Amino acid sequence: MKYYLCSSLVDYSKMELHNEYHWVENLLKHLHFPCHALLVASSPDEIEKTRRYAQEIVDVMEKYGLSLSGFDILDRNSARCTKELIDKANMIVAMGGHVPTQNSFFQEIDLKKHLQEFRGIWIGSSAGSMNSATLVYAQPELEGEVIDSTYQRFVPGLGLTEKMILPHYSSWKNEVVDGYRLLEDITYPDSQGHTFYLMEDGSYVLGDTEEKIEEVIGNYYVLRDGVIVQ
Repeated sequence: MKYYLCSSLVDYSKMELHNEYHWVENLLKHLHFPCHALLVASSPDEIEKTRRYAQEIVDVMEKYGLSLSGFDILDRNSARCTKELIDKANMIVAMGGHVPTQNSFFQEIDLKKHLQEFRGIWIGSSAGSMNSATLVYAQPELEGEVIDSTYQRFVPGLGLTEKMILPHYSSWKNEVVDGYRLLEDITYPDSQGHTFYLMEDGSYVLGDTEEKIEEVIGNYYVLRDGVIVQ
């Protein structure tokens, strides 16, 4: 399976794909369009919101020649048909949103198992990219998550990559959650014994699970044991 793990798929301020580093041109070398797509929810119970976001992604992709013959949405309503929907798809897009919510949904539907026979293209956006890792760093995001003793910051993911991705770096590096600086007080200490890839929007991880190759393309930082380098 070839995969594109994007920091962000769509620039909603312009309603354009983030294609600063030409992942779309690369994708067109490996997938023929029109094709059938499956869009995987980040909030599986927010049916209408998910459908709206999915349609926006489909509409934006159309502008770049990524026309679809059709698409399905994998959410709570369609979860019982997970295997059939994956078998039908040439391309799967894992949407962005709240990482733990999407991760729980992936676990519930046993998505990792269902992807083992998938030979199409996997595209992750934001949370969808984060949850593609073997071990996911679910960086606290919402108020209450930092001080919640039951909140799990490290959770199992889909196992497509070993890279723990933190997207949208510039947009959150100065944020404060529960009175703690998200970067210095939380993420730096959590990087002890781990390596985080702090990616700017437009950047992405390109890999192939069969050929065992992978590279990070674009502007990003590596945070390891409390030390960050570009």
